[in-house]
Amino acid sequence: MSLFRPLLAGAHFGERLLACLGAAIGIGLTMVVCAGLPIGAADIPIIVAPLGASAVLVFAVPSSPLAQPWPVVGGNIISTLVGVTAFQLVPQPAVAAGLAVGGAILVMSLLRCLHPPGGAAALTAVIGGSGVHGAGYAFAFAPVGINSIALVALALFIHRATARSYPHVPPLPAPTPNLQPADIDRALDEMHESFDISRADLDALLMRAQAHAARRSKS
Repeated sequence: MSLFRPLLAGAHFGERLLACLGAAIGIGLTMVVCAGLPIGAADIPIIVAPLGASAVLVFAVPSSPLAQPWPVVGGNIISTLVGVTAFQLVPQPAVAAGLAVGGAILVMSLLRCLHPPGGAAALTAVIGGSGVHGAGYAFAFAPVGINSIALVALALFIHRATARSYPHVPPLPAPTPNLQPADIDRALDEMHESFDISRADLDALLMRAQAHAARRSKS
């Protein structure tokens, strides 16, 4: 049964159920909202597939830096703009697709809005078909931008209703006598890895763990 345990640290079954319910409501209402808006041509979908991946992040890991409002909205829109540019400038589809995704990662990183579904949004702009290609840069705003804004707005309401922090605000770490922020920075530099947790959350987690260890050693 260990194969079916959550991969994410701190994940509980109740939290997973809330994530499932939130994603179902969020995607469903996003479609309802966008269906009533003049998105554009009939051959453009009212909701794009990458939004499903955005919903996974926003509802399953709402504390992730990748799931915050600016990465969701900015990452999806900017990546789509990069994808449209790649399609229009590069006639070879395989090359355009690779440049779209690689360029999207670069631009999202520079603008501090890294969001994995943005890679799919960039790819959609290249392989999305005649309707997407005909819309050009407008596709990044309708439906991609409208979809993303609607999902974030609904996530704000749903998370507040379920007493979850979104946009995520890291708790203040409790001061401890031994572990210092510089020690954490050095450890991160030595590991040469990227972790799906904000720097402030990492500080709070490690310092709180050290405080528990200190209390245990005194008992």
